[in-house]
Amino acid sequence: MSTEQKGFATQQIHAGYNPKDHNDSIQVPIYQTTAFDLRTPERADKITSFQEVAFLYTRVGNPTNGVLEQRIAALDGAVAAVSLASGQAAVSYAILNAGEGGRVIAAKQIYGGTYEGYQSLFPYLGVQIDLVNDVNNLDEYRALIKPDTRAIYIETVSNPITAIADIEKIAALAHENGLPLIVDNTLATPYLFNPIKHGADIVVYSATKALSGHGAIIGGLILESGKFNYGAGKHPQFQRISHTLGNRSVAEAFPAFPFTARIRTLYLAQLGASLSPFNAYQILQGVETLNLRVQRQSDSALKIAQWLEQHPKVRKVNYAKLASSPFKALADKYLPKGIGGLLSFEFNGTQEEIYKFINAKEIFSYHANLGDARSLIINSPKNTHRELPESEQLIAGITPETIRLSIGLEDADDLINDLKQAFEKALL
Repeated sequence: MSTEQKGFATQQIHAGYNPKDHNDSIQVPIYQTTAFDLRTPERADKITSFQEVAFLYTRVGNPTNGVLEQRIAALDGAVAAVSLASGQAAVSYAILNAGEGGRVIAAKQIYGGTYEGYQSLFPYLGVQIDLVNDVNNLDEYRALIKPDTRAIYIETVSNPITAIADIEKIAALAHENGLPLIVDNTLATPYLFNPIKHGADIVVYSATKALSGHGAIIGGLILESGKFNYGAGKHPQFQRISHTLGNRSVAEAFPAFPFTARIRTLYLAQLGASLSPFNAYQILQGVETLNLRVQRQSDSALKIAQWLEQHPKVRKVNYAKLASSPFKALADKYLPKGIGGLLSFEFNGTQEEIYKFINAKEIFSYHANLGDARSLIINSPKNTHRELPESEQLIAGITPETIRLSIGLEDADDLINDLKQAFEKALL
């Protein structure tokens, strides 16, 4: 069926898939195969020179993965997508692809693993990372833009303080300077926010989180809008002639979607962070209920954040939908339905009390994932953001007493009662 102009709930179940093309299977089949029959040498020549589009080898493409890519592209209004083995692979490939031989500007309000890449990996792979302290300070961006700056990278909603990026203004600044804007939309998901509609050129997801939603698999995605001109001079890598592409550049071979095509034909083919078909299938299962899960998690998170604000052992709550949040206006503008299930708070007490508090939880699980169907708790400074020195944590708004919650699908009142009894035990 055609899902053009259909609603989000319809597309999250049907987009990218026609049972007639898969032996009338209602479920998307898992194509558990290494390779695909080329049939004849003549056809193989056409496929390997990209004159004919067909599946060749699962490292670079698979029909199960293809349905996932088409479905998420439809939900985001993207022209193309590429699925990868992890969210970290998606972040890394996007930055390397855009920033090759130059610099990328990024905000310090970022996931700890990404920050570690900024410091310890990308500079050694030919991409320098310039950091802004405040994701919405346009003057900081302007001061960092140099002749070899290739892109700007931000998150829609930051982890764990839920800073909201003013994406339209940042996109306008990026485009004024001939730069693509890369947006990690993992926490918001395409249900809560569509970055491309607000100026993003590239969208990155960790599908490990809310897209799959059950803490069962690892996966990532990169999408492109198809609107950015990579031939304007700042990105010579897209004009480079490739023997693999039949002595054409990626811009010539794939003019409608050169960014994701270059990732697939170069980074994915050579570095091989391939998403397994089984994991692609699992993500598709999660996507079918995305709107229901994320809306419930957003509603519960707001209720819990409001309760935490009133607790005497809580110094501060970071949740952009709270009236007290400095990001409330941006959250209402860009994410009217909610900002997802992640929030954090500063425990008003000692590290010993924090440990007692976490050890006393009964419903919350203590681990570092987020976007799960179950509710999770973690002390971010010592775990998810341990890569940041304390001075950098403070700039990012993370104090030593910060505790992060990822709200799941349990009853909000039960979660509040679990936090309440944990506070009481921590104070004994």
